[in-house]
Amino acid sequence: MNCYCGSLKTYANCCEKAHKDINNALTAEQLMRSRYSAFVLANGDYLMQSHHTKTRPIKEKKSIVKWAKSVQWIKLEVLNSTKGMQNDTEGTVTFNAYFYENGKVDIIHEKSAFVKENKQWKYLGLSQ
Repeated sequence: MNCYCGSLKTYANCCEKAHKDINNALTAEQLMRSRYSAFVLANGDYLMQSHHTKTRPIKEKKSIVKWAKSVQWIKLEVLNSTKGMQNDTEGTVTFNAYFYENGKVDIIHEKSAFVKENKQWKYLGLSQ
């Protein structure tokens, strides 16, 4: 089975590597893709771990997991990336995440900001 993030790799050879060890997310895009797969799997622990400590929504973890389980994830579309390579310290990824909720398809369109924290890529939040 192809990975949830839309790559042509298997989950075991793609996002599962980051889910087992966040150091395997070598670029901002890889981290973003692994976070999408974590939403599909309702993996709240990884969603918190991959979120920058300054913006991590610990108090909302249960509600995030509950929501992630309540929708049917359809697909991820990566539209653009800036910087965010292995040797960078910051980057952005613009994406559409499609899901089915309350009888209709909806889309999360976001330009996400990523930064390195302790040499690991982390989701900071919406990019300005």
